[in-house]
Amino acid sequence: AVACAIAGIIVGIVTLTGLGQDLLNVLMAVANNNLLLALFLTMIACIILGMGVPTTANYVIMATITAPIVVQMGVPVLAAHMFVFYFGIVADITPPVALAAYAGAAIANSNPLKTGITATRLAITAFIVPYIFALNPAMLFIDTTPFEVIRIIVTSLIGIFAISAGMEGYMFTHMKWWERLLCIPGGLLLIEPMLWTDITGLTLIAVAVVLQIVAKKRGQLIAVGA
Repeated sequence: AVACAIAGIIVGIVTLTGLGQDLLNVLMAVANNNLLLALFLTMIACIILGMGVPTTANYVIMATITAPIVVQMGVPVLAAHMFVFYFGIVADITPPVALAAYAGAAIANSNPLKTGITATRLAITAFIVPYIFALNPAMLFIDTTPFEVIRIIVTSLIGIFAISAGMEGYMFTHMKWWERLLCIPGGLLLIEPMLWTDITGLTLIAVAVVLQIVAKKRGQLIAVGA
């Protein structure tokens, strides 16, 4: 009740002072009708506004202040609300506040800032998923067909796998820098719901997978020979 009351105070201040409309106007002007840039700027705003805010209050603030920005860019209402709420929650693992990471650091007796940075690095794909359903609402079953849902889910899973492997530097074995450069752009290309981006992304990831399989088998042969 206290959290919701405080969130209501914040929303009231934003509404009465016109701060929400000002934020909308500024982000729209900077984005200049570029959807990806608008989503990126909204993501930054959500992470800042979501720092240290409980879940329910988090959604109230995001839905009131930042969701209209995404809706204004033509994203369906459900996808827009999911996008801003997602990043509002991600603020719990994003430094400098990172309440969830700091709680984990207290349990593990580790450095809070390093724990927050590590949490962000391990969860880097969580920053990609909202862009997928903002650019392709089929993931949320909005105006789509069963085939489109299956396609976006499969390509999203492959993309997340590739980005995670590229960021960690390990797939089936340790990755070379050029293998990581194949995986990360390949995974990012699968975000855009277009046939040519999917084909290009899958091709880059397939090359990296083949290189990793060959490298692992070579390492096994060397180990047996030794």
